[in-house]
Amino acid sequence: MNIIAINGSPRKKWNTATLLQKAIEGAESKGANVELFHLYDLKYQGCISCFGCKIKDSANIGHCTMKDDLSPVLEKILQCDGLLLGSPVYFSNITGEMLSFMERLFFSLLSYNENEPPHFSRTISTASIYTMNIPYKLALETGQITVFDALENRLQRFFNGPSEYLMACDTTQFDNYDKYESSRFDPEHKQQVKEEQFPIDCEKAFEMGVRLTNKLI
Repeated sequence: MNIIAINGSPRKKWNTATLLQKAIEGAESKGANVELFHLYDLKYQGCISCFGCKIKDSANIGHCTMKDDLSPVLEKILQCDGLLLGSPVYFSNITGEMLSFMERLFFSLLSYNENEPPHFSRTISTASIYTMNIPYKLALETGQITVFDALENRLQRFFNGPSEYLMACDTTQFDNYDKYESSRFDPEHKQQVKEEQFPIDCEKAFEMGVRLTNKLI
């Protein structure tokens, strides 16, 4: 069982990366082999509309033809059994790097032919982790959850498999709130959430990794 994990955060040891690592540990506890990629370590860009993935009678159908650091990662995903994604939420969406990654991944699989499914016949189970500064209630009120639902539906449609996601809300952004212009946030409240809720989110992430692997057995 081979799982690819993608960290869409610029940080390697903060909220998203921590939860993603817990999910990886959950998957590994069930015997999965997990390979982790940090998108901010790679040099790449989003889709450039070259349409190389849609040339008739071409071996490139279903494969992104751009050549950069992301190219081998995309090919590994097409061969994996499970996919773990993690991204913080910036301005009500996933990070720019994660968006560019998804452009490259999904557009090459998308068919332009009438009534034709995506160019992918295998089944991949997927799970996603989203971290955000706003509380859960505000995430619901602002419709943030609809973004995640749309991404989940896309993963299910393109990879023919089950998908789920975890939302970690009201996360801590700084080690020291006194150092930054951030008076709208209560440092004591943020610390309380970090001490009480974030460990629970870590447990949920671990269990998500376990479930992802169980679906592959």
